Amino acid sequence: MDVKAIIRELLFSHDCVIIPGFGGFIANFYPASIDRNTGTFNPPVRKISFNRNLNHNDGLLISKISRVAGLNYGDARNIAEEFAHNLNSRILRGEKVVIDHLGAFTTNYENSIQFEPDEDINYYLDSYGLEPFQYLPAKEYDVRKRIIRRNDFGPIRNRSTRKNLWRAAIIVPLLALLVAIPLKTDLFRTKTETANLNPLVTAEFENNKKAVDEAAAYKLPDSALIVKQPESIPSAPVPVPAETKPVPSEPAPVAPAEKHYYGIITGSFKSEKNAISQVNKLKSQGFEPEINQATNGFYRVIAMKCADLETAKEKADSISGKFPGTWISKR
Repeated sequence: MDVKAIIRELLFSHDCVIIPGFGGFIANFYPASIDRNTGTFNPPVRKISFNRNLNHNDGLLISKISRVAGLNYGDARNIAEEFAHNLNSRILRGEKVVIDHLGAFTTNYENSIQFEPDEDINYYLDSYGLEPFQYLPAKEYDVRKRIIRRNDFGPIRNRSTRKNLWRAAIIVPLLALLVAIPLKTDLFRTKTETANLNPLVTAEFENNKKAVDEAAAYKLPDSALIVKQPESIPSAPVPVPAETKPVPSEPAPVAPAEKHYYGIITGSFKSEKNAISQVNKLKSQGFEPEINQATNGFYRVIAMKCADLETAKEKADSISGKFPGTWISKR
């Protein structure tokens, strides 16, 4: 039975293999390394060492012998003990015992067992096919010469001050013009009556915008508030009895002034289902909206009503952040 071959096979997959009554082989991992003196690159490796104190039976070697040879546990243990006894006796007699691809055993002057591992075998499976290789740096190449080499680019020309002033005279007016143009346009005005992004309500938004502008600009003249009485036709005086007293005539009833409000409309939809959907969104935001059907058949969603235009503008500005396209309609 070749016990040495079984030990070598176990070392490829285990970190420690113990020979009961003799000692244990330990596989130590070493990462890839570079020898800068010789320019040699070494792959990762597992090197074997030996510990005389690891001589107890952990069952690994005996179980492997039992499976390979088809023996029971007792016979396999006898084979392992006989192999350990043979190694001990040969080493104590002063012989040099060599185990192929593992190392050699000798004794020193104190009769202690010494182990010298075999450096040519790598028990790390992930390094299979990887061999050390040597790469020497290029000779007569000094990187310092490349760093300190002077590059002659010629003298640096100073820019003319007159040329810089000429450029500034062109650039500064252009910048001032770019700043002034947006301030003269509607880019920074508050979007109180921004049209809805829905293309179906573009025409309706224009009409509402025109109506709001006319309502804000229109003011009744003072003369319109004076009611002219029709001229009475002179008639002959009618004699009044002495006993009767003239009855005062009651003033003519004044027609109540027409009340109106400004509705903040967040959308106008052709489908009532879409209008109801936006009403639900407004309710979730804390509003009390309502739906009003316009003359053109569209369903307008009114988020809230305001008594004056200034309040409506402020509310519309705050609502338009969550509902773009909000506008104001006078009702």
